[in-house]
Amino acid sequence: MTIKIENFRENPASFFRRLGYVFVRREEGDMSFVRSLARSGYPRFHIFAHMQEDDLVIKIHLDQKKQTYGSGTRHHGEYDNDGALKDEVERIKKMIG
Repeated sequence: MTIKIENFRENPASFFRRLGYVFVRREEGDMSFVRSLARSGYPRFHIFAHMQEDDLVIKIHLDQKKQTYGSGTRHHGEYDNDGALKDEVERIKKMIG
């Protein structure tokens, strides 16, 4: 799911920190943030965000569990706008104003 905040005037890291997210790393121009829902670290909301001129572009999904490796990589994420992810998107939009 993608959210675009036009004319964003705040520091993205500070904004996500206020929402309970932790900065993970910078990756190909995106800043990665997570907000865990359990002590084990999963499930968690995972955000990739970047500035596009004056706008903040947020891509968010829900990681159900850690990636598994073997013959291939599997990512156990939910990207649809329903359930817990829908609630989190609404929470973020409320903080925007």
